[in-house]
Amino acid sequence: MKLICCSQQEEAEAQQNRTQCELADIFRMHAKSYRENHSLPLLHLKVMHAIEICRTAYLGGHIEKCDHCGHERISYNSCRNRHCPKCQSLPKAKWIQDRKKELLPVSYFHTVFTLPHELNLIVLRNKKTIFNILFRAVAETLQEFAANEGGRIGFIAILHTWDQTLTDHFHLHCLIAGGMLSLDDAQWIPLRKNYLFPVKALSKKFRGKFIYYLKQAFTDGNLIFPGKIAHLANANEFERLIRKLWKKDWIVYSKKPFVEPCHVLDYLGRYTHRVAISNNRIISVQDRMVSFQYKDRKHDNKLKVMTLDADEFMRRFLLHVLPDSFVRIRHFGFLANRSKKHSLFLCRQFLHIPPESMPQTEMKTREFLIELTGIDLNQCPLCKKGTMSIIAQLPPAFASFYAQPDFFDSS
Repeated sequence: MKLICCSQQEEAEAQQNRTQCELADIFRMHAKSYRENHSLPLLHLKVMHAIEICRTAYLGGHIEKCDHCGHERISYNSCRNRHCPKCQSLPKAKWIQDRKKELLPVSYFHTVFTLPHELNLIVLRNKKTIFNILFRAVAETLQEFAANEGGRIGFIAILHTWDQTLTDHFHLHCLIAGGMLSLDDAQWIPLRKNYLFPVKALSKKFRGKFIYYLKQAFTDGNLIFPGKIAHLANANEFERLIRKLWKKDWIVYSKKPFVEPCHVLDYLGRYTHRVAISNNRIISVQDRMVSFQYKDRKHDNKLKVMTLDADEFMRRFLLHVLPDSFVRIRHFGFLANRSKKHSLFLCRQFLHIPPESMPQTEMKTREFLIELTGIDLNQCPLCKKGTMSIIAQLPPAFASFYAQPDFFDSS
């Protein structure tokens, strides 16, 4: 592994000089050898496969033609896998638009609950079980603190499993409205302007709840301990780990509240529909080495460049593959899906928000794309006057890909 520090000016020059390189390019160049040399679970193979074939002839597509100058272009279909950085811009924009309708004219708090690194290997081998425990422990912690003050808060929790260098770092980002519905739904209870709940008390409560549910999962046989953590299957060894976890100060971090709702949405957008790394952070892929940009959190978020062997880069990326159908964005309290409509109606009444001030219209897909890219993708790129229209469909060509003998071979 090679670390390279760079100044802001050097990074700006690198941005200008870099050739366009994406996560898909790395997998297309090096995934075959990685599959040959590593035993991989089927889920990882599927994610790699989806990213490799995204927006290629394997998935089919269509031919578009300009109604003014006759220019033609081919557009291939996307894989729509949630781990693919090219497929999440539109879902993210639609998700944010839906959240705009739920914003209240109050401050919003950003609180992060982090698991200690002693749990990393257990988490990686029991992702679904541990992630569910994490969501449950955080939700119950926040809701109990709110109930002690006579109210019911509303918040969104978003799972993150990585740090800037793609290593495993399991934490939950919570965006919390600065107020509560009273437990009898009779009034709005504002929180103190710059204060949510005492962080140290939150940390202790969170630690206690998580450890309780972790021990319950062990007792019920819902945890596995392969490889390096095989010794933890022994009850005495597991209890030794529990005692170690009790002695640690678990990290709960609360940032200053957002005052403007629009800032909340800008912040939400960074965390919702992204896994591990975005394409714009990848600088180059040369001689089996991948260079990407990251922020050094320990040194005032200074921009640096990390260079990893392609196999190590792919290994780190695959650490963050989510279990099938796992929901990594969840809503709680008065934002819980089962009661959100009625609860938000009450909140707006108590906060004297007129109905006409709420967003009523939804953007169409074309408007979304214009907002995301700054250009009309339906406009002809050649003459800049005509509109591109679909004139033919291209069938998928994935049969030849599946015929490759090494595909899905994890030996």
